Amino acid sequence: MNLASNFKMLSIYNMRMNAQLLECCRDLSAEKLAEDTKTFFPSIISYWNHLMFGDLIMMTRLGVNEIGSLSATDLEHFPKPASTKDIYFSNFSDLERVRREIDKLILEWCSTLTDKDCERVLTYRTTEGHQISKRASDVIQHMFNHETHHRGQLTCILSLYGVDYGFTDLPMIVPEGSQA
Repeated sequence: MNLASNFKMLSIYNMRMNAQLLECCRDLSAEKLAEDTKTFFPSIISYWNHLMFGDLIMMTRLGVNEIGSLSATDLEHFPKPASTKDIYFSNFSDLERVRREIDKLILEWCSTLTDKDCERVLTYRTTEGHQISKRASDVIQHMFNHETHHRGQLTCILSLYGVDYGFTDLPMIVPEGSQA
């Protein structure tokens, strides 16, 4: 399996899992979405905003470096990531709309990636100001791993609230695998 087809599969997983969890959260009241979870991020809406931050900051770094077909202009109409605690949306329907747009962009972009794109090295500054140089594949892998990590926290909270969020396993969510 090549890196590019693996990232396409992960982008499908990302989109489908986000859609599945957004649907679960859509049924929760605004009060429940904002309720203090006493976890790493203070509320469900904060988790969703942080997931958006992670994707936007990684995609910005990749876009500025024109990895694959992605450019900085592809991200101009999205919120500008600044801090891990950014709150872009308190209103769930607005958050859901933009989340779906980001997931669509990630899927379309990953569908155009080549292994050569994945091998390119990009340099960027972290939110703490440190300069880092990494292969694009490492940055892309981190983006998907970051999403999965925080969705795991989100599913734990949903479970505590009695919400059945369904399957989360990659083979169940993307049965077509990397052949997608």
